[in-house]
Amino acid sequence: MENKLEKIGQNNFMDNFVKTDDILNDMCGIIESSQKAAYQAVNIALVQRNWLLGYRIASEEMQGNERAKYGTELIKKLSKELTQNYGKGFDYSSLYKFVRFYKEFPEILDSVNPKSLPMLSWTHYRVLLQVEDKKARDWYEKEAVEQTWSVRTLQRNISSQYYYRMLKTQKKELVESEMKELTAPYQNDKLEFIKNPVVAEFLGFSQNTDFTESDLEKSILSNLQKFLMELGKGYAFVARQQHIHTEKQDYYIDLVFYNYILKCFVLIDLKTEKITHQDVGQMDMYISMYDELKRSEGDNPTIGIVLCSDTDDDIARYSVMHGNEQLFASKYKLYLPTKEELKAEIETQKAMFYLQQQESEDNETE
Repeated sequence: MENKLEKIGQNNFMDNFVKTDDILNDMCGIIESSQKAAYQAVNIALVQRNWLLGYRIASEEMQGNERAKYGTELIKKLSKELTQNYGKGFDYSSLYKFVRFYKEFPEILDSVNPKSLPMLSWTHYRVLLQVEDKKARDWYEKEAVEQTWSVRTLQRNISSQYYYRMLKTQKKELVESEMKELTAPYQNDKLEFIKNPVVAEFLGFSQNTDFTESDLEKSILSNLQKFLMELGKGYAFVARQQHIHTEKQDYYIDLVFYNYILKCFVLIDLKTEKITHQDVGQMDMYISMYDELKRSEGDNPTIGIVLCSDTDDDIARYSVMHGNEQLFASKYKLYLPTKEELKAEIETQKAMFYLQQQESEDNETE
């Protein structure tokens, strides 16, 4: 195959700079233009890389149903090797998406060059792969480019069947107006690309949790981590704000531990408001994914704890997958902190946080 990779030339934001009498406005424009140019360069490389990886895997696969197992085993083997060499972003699911990307967008590299910017990001294409209907997918792609939809706007429009509603309605302007109003907050996030975990993984950076935690949350989580480690009941720290992405959304598990006495993972998610059924359902999803992707032979089922930082009687909920209730009652509870212990720890950390905040404010006014 001829290598179609386009050379990325010098960004032209310098050529487009126009000096005005407002120095602050000029400085802001320079900073934001340079950020955008850098992001576009990363985007081009990321889209090209994933398309080429998909092409290379697809070209290796044989034709015929009898070779389907070969393709699966090949991707598993490649995933293991690439993850060892390059870290995150090359699990089985990701490599499979790259193959689908190549097959669903076979001409993508013909349009990925500086002249065609603005272009969609890899995260946009990953969302578009959810759409099986080619006509709908092509329409969403075209609209996303022309209307400069953010990833969250695109995801919302696909999830809400925007294409099909536009086909059926006699009042297209009304449907479009409603969509723009509902997605306006998604369109105004200038730092969306910095927060994008896919870009961070591609560049080899760890995700910055400052964007996903408030100061109070950071304080509580940091001290909860220390609290559990000091319980002396077998807790080993695994990760903070661990990124998990599904077909539709990116999630972050606040704290992940492995208990070597229980031989299981323990997941903790902190909520700033009263715990809802949706919060527990989300934790159940985390547990299911962890059991499928991380649990090794000999490990017991994963357990989750949803915590509430508000003052509320329901300060903690323990979550286990159906069928593991007896294991929880007989063994897990012996090594888990009680709801009373967790509530006391959270209240202590909140009190200390607010006291420190007050002292800081008092010092500033002196």
